[in-house]
Amino acid sequence: MASDPKLHTFDEVSKHNKTKDCWLILSGKVYDVTPFMEDHPGGDEVLLSATGKDATNDFEDVGHSDSAREMMDKYYIGEIDPSTVPLKRSYVPPQQSQYNPDKTSEFVIKILQFLVPLLILGLAFVVRNYTKKEE
Repeated sequence: MASDPKLHTFDEVSKHNKTKDCWLILSGKVYDVTPFMEDHPGGDEVLLSATGKDATNDFEDVGHSDSAREMMDKYYIGEIDPSTVPLKRSYVPPQQSQYNPDKTSEFVIKILQFLVPLLILGLAFVVRNYTKKEE
């Protein structure tokens, strides 16, 4: 590693998001993994999906070997300026659920109020016509 590492901004690193130009952020360090794209065991899609963000969790979740970690040294190009990294978005649950049991119940009641009389009229019509034929 260089004795005086270059400091990169998040925006700068995010622009390197193609197969022929791919940089990653891992544990506060910036790596140019472009030469490794074809050799990566998971394929270049895995590396491309890790661009434009801090990919530390993605990297750690896979459980890379010690030799893979040592190999990273040759791709190291500097540090990320932490003040330029966007804050992680936290999950914000919806304010109100889409499902409202009271509204659903009201809807069902209105439908039944409409259908039940129709069913009774239909049944009365069938009974009337059936009994007329019998006479």
